Amino acid sequence: MPCYKHFTGLVCGCWLLFSTAWAAAPLPSTIHGGAPVISPGDDWSLPGWVTPVSDYVFYSEDADAAFHVNSHVIDVTWRQLNPYPGVYTQSLADSWSEVNGDATFSFDSFASQRAQPGHYWLRIWMSGEQWAPAWVLSDCNIPAGQRWLDHSGQDRHIPLWNPCIWNHAKNLYRTVLQDWGVRSDPRFELAYVPGGFYYTEFDFDVMWAAYQDGVTTTTDLLAWLADVRQSLAAIADGENTDPDDDFHNKLAYTGEDYPFDFIGSGFGAFEHHAADATAMGLGVRSGITELFNFHLNESPAYGSHIDTDGHVRIDESAPVHANHAIIGNENECYNSCGFSTADPYYAVVMSNLKALQLRTNCLYVAPADSYMPQYSDHWDWVEKELGRNAGNSPDAWVALREYEDRFWVNDSPENTVNWNGKPWLHNFERWLEQRDIAPDGQSRRGSDIRSNVLDPDNGTAYEGRRSDVATSQNSLYFFVQDNFAFGPVTDLQLKVTYLDTSADWQLHYRNHNGQLISHPVTGGATGTRKTATFTLLDPLLDNSLNGGADFQLLTTGSSDMEILFVRLIWQTNPVIFVHGFEN
Repeated sequence: MPCYKHFTGLVCGCWLLFSTAWAAAPLPSTIHGGAPVISPGDDWSLPGWVTPVSDYVFYSEDADAAFHVNSHVIDVTWRQLNPYPGVYTQSLADSWSEVNGDATFSFDSFASQRAQPGHYWLRIWMSGEQWAPAWVLSDCNIPAGQRWLDHSGQDRHIPLWNPCIWNHAKNLYRTVLQDWGVRSDPRFELAYVPGGFYYTEFDFDVMWAAYQDGVTTTTDLLAWLADVRQSLAAIADGENTDPDDDFHNKLAYTGEDYPFDFIGSGFGAFEHHAADATAMGLGVRSGITELFNFHLNESPAYGSHIDTDGHVRIDESAPVHANHAIIGNENECYNSCGFSTADPYYAVVMSNLKALQLRTNCLYVAPADSYMPQYSDHWDWVEKELGRNAGNSPDAWVALREYEDRFWVNDSPENTVNWNGKPWLHNFERWLEQRDIAPDGQSRRGSDIRSNVLDPDNGTAYEGRRSDVATSQNSLYFFVQDNFAFGPVTDLQLKVTYLDTSADWQLHYRNHNGQLISHPVTGGATGTRKTATFTLLDPLLDNSLNGGADFQLLTTGSSDMEILFVRLIWQTNPVIFVHGFEN
């Protein structure tokens, strides 16, 4: 039993301050409360008590108060900060400028950028031939031929993994984070590390090119990656033994997570460099949650794993969560960055659900490209969801769907992740699951089919789940994760978004009086999305329905219901304080 609860009595840790025996035997069914309230479309509303956990969950290139983007970037190159051996300065602007796609780069001085009001995040551009100081290349005897293009095809990069170059780079980080006080600056939110390759968000293509040229070895690269996570964590912690002086969790490791670390490179078995970085206490950041079906399902750095039943589950004891580290993602490439879609609402919503499933606490946005003005209700909900855990989240939810992760379509010797139905996966779930169970809860795919959204890698998805009355499969069963809610609870509301067909359906659940059923939701056959809101009457969430479920949706006629999204919402704050401690 988890330590966060919302009972009708107090809870301290895992000890209930009351004891009541709840019968597990079937009890008579009674009509539950009033009729559900039906509204058109999606309903992203939350109770008035819910506010964002931080003013800095959104970050971008520039702050934008209108959209609650309160952290701006400080972008600087290595050669600005360290123009000569032993010389470190905050006052130089960079004469280098570059047009890369739709972005133009030319950086003001570190001092002028840091002087801007508000919170900031940091990118130090280190590995580009035009970003690094010339003296470093000379001092380390790096020949002109050791420059490799990143996947942009524009920037050439020096071997950042070279021990001489990397030692100079660590001295720079030590100066900026320690001597200039950035690591402990209360306005400092996060930094992308190690600052190499494309946009400082390094893929492994530069290293792979060097490996193919015979300039480096697997041993050298693995040793460098190990030192990246160990040395940068130590530098951010002040290289001392004082745990109160530690800021390693503000460093966001930007290297590729499994399964893209050295993928297809001939290096052998998959590595887990991002997970190794989070094990050292660093945070993590991915830039591709826009492709919400693809590869991030098995993502050890985020504690995300594909279970044998095809559901993705998050290990909330994983280091990145236990260390309260930066968990970053970026959702701004919908009709930009080379992507395009005719239905940006769908793409925005699904990519945000994926980021939230991964327990993201810092999300990069670009208000225009992220469609924040157009979808303000949804973005308001996202802002209030970011950084939550099961004990303080206002809701638990599940997006019902079946989708393919095309990374796993073709087996390879390194492909060791297997599950029933591979490569198809079930649902996006956050503390609430829908599972197919016997004898009457075997659902089928929804009717909304989406393929190749944004990119072919995103594969095909069937949105929603349907009953199958013709084969006596009338029900959908839902399971509330116990660390979100367990036992007799109060102040819960349920919102069910569905496709309005001709189907009639009801909600079933239990409380201390017995089995409750709702007034029916009557099908209107409009073919549109609608949301039914139910106020629950002191539900008993004790896993006592069929198969250990907590509540059930049941088709009552001859037509099949089609359910899209379900949210269980606390109407009052679930955090309970006992003797001055949050439990």
